[in-house]
Amino acid sequence: MPKRASKRKTEQLMIFVSSCVESAARAEKVSSSEMYKRMKRVGLIEGFIMKCYEGLHTQSRQHVTEDVLGALAIWEAKKGVVAV
Repeated sequence: MPKRASKRKTEQLMIFVSSCVESAARAEKVSSSEMYKRMKRVGLIEGFIMKCYEGLHTQSRQHVTEDVLGALAIWEAKKGVVAV
């Protein structure tokens, strides 16, 4: 893949990750920074959002938000992390 295309894909991925964090934060009525910390703590950003980007980004924002929040709850429970 040409360097320019790779950079563009990385930018699109980062924009998508940011929108996932912001949408989930709005849905949970917490700050984006708090939501980012929760996701980062359990590895959800790299392990779910980025890994599943190809499938997720084709879905509606509502569907993605529900999937992300569902995955977050499961991942936090598996790691014994209590959301604040």
